[in-house]
Amino acid sequence: MSGREFFTARTVADALAGFRPGHRTAVADVTLADALHRVPATDITAPGPLPGFVKSTVDGYAVRAADTFGASDGLPSYLDLLGAVLMGAAPDVTVRPGGCVAMPTGGVLPDGADAVVMVEYTAETMPGTIEVTRPVAPGGGLVRADEDVAAGAPLVSGGRPLRAPDLGLLAAAGVTRVAVHARPRVAIISTGDEVVPPSTTTLSAGQVRDATASALAGLVTDAGGEPAVAGIVSDEPGALKTRLTEVLPDADLVVVSAGSSVGARDETAGAVAAVGDVWCHGLAIKPGKPTLLADCAGTPLIGLPGNPLSALVVFGQVGVPLLWRLAGCETPPPAPSTRARLSRDLPSAAGRLDVVQVRVRDGAAEPLFGPSALLSVLTRADGYLVVPEPSTGLDAGAEVEVILYR
Repeated sequence: MSGREFFTARTVADALAGFRPGHRTAVADVTLADALHRVPATDITAPGPLPGFVKSTVDGYAVRAADTFGASDGLPSYLDLLGAVLMGAAPDVTVRPGGCVAMPTGGVLPDGADAVVMVEYTAETMPGTIEVTRPVAPGGGLVRADEDVAAGAPLVSGGRPLRAPDLGLLAAAGVTRVAVHARPRVAIISTGDEVVPPSTTTLSAGQVRDATASALAGLVTDAGGEPAVAGIVSDEPGALKTRLTEVLPDADLVVVSAGSSVGARDETAGAVAAVGDVWCHGLAIKPGKPTLLADCAGTPLIGLPGNPLSALVVFGQVGVPLLWRLAGCETPPPAPSTRARLSRDLPSAAGRLDVVQVRVRDGAAEPLFGPSALLSVLTRADGYLVVPEPSTGLDAGAEVEVILYR
């Protein structure tokens, strides 16, 4: 890779659809306490039906539905109270014609009953006699034994991150351990003679503290990965190739934050080409055109622009979906979003994806602009909007979708 020109830039859509290294993280057996947001390797099926018994969904009385037909305030039905069901215990009473049994929410339906009438539509007119003022249909006020999940049916699907309700459903089924993909290990390398550690107290002329690595580590963690900050590599020829050789064996994804100069970009491209196959060098995205994607014997590598804002935008658009794919999830969970009106005209160039930072106030999305070296543009933003490749811009007042930062 010689020159001072990019390859023909690929679209972001092309990158998401076409850049698919085969590597996936290993599968590990974890407890439910460690499973939140992890991706199951396969579907997990129910060992038995849930809830496993017919139960009441209301406080009231277990009845034969036919005994309540025609009941009303003016002409109630009167039923004999035969007993009560206790929570956590099997019923010791059977509902016979003209009788009823007191039921708590969640109680087991006694034999002979086929419905539960709500307590609000009943009254104990005299000891041992219940007045019913509303009819109930067969199955009313009940949950079937397999209404939540049938035996053998999927509890959770493989390839979808586990959410809190999923953990609850697994626990209800007695599944306490799940086989999930390991969290992807992401090696983050910063490059550039001008870049110094954040702990540097006094900067010399031209030096900048490494802000990108810390921010990238946060994005990796937020997407379920495990960041490993691999330090700063100088622009000396061969230095980056050596570091890549060191980190690749233990990484599921390598991210290189490259310098902004053409020479630095050339050094990164050359080093990457020496250890892997470059899939593209240049994305049709603003900010972030000088992005490199490569496959290093199955391990993906992303070469990001040196400017922090550009690097973080590109990683959010391309790196985060790739990170989820490595963890076994082909479709990343959607980010929160809101609809808003654009506060001003927003010009764009057809043929590239524009990612614009915005602040949302009172239903209006205000674009925030600034050089791609300024992280404060991101810290002031509530989220971003995307101007798609075919568009030449958006008009003031247009309704837009704003992807919100968590």
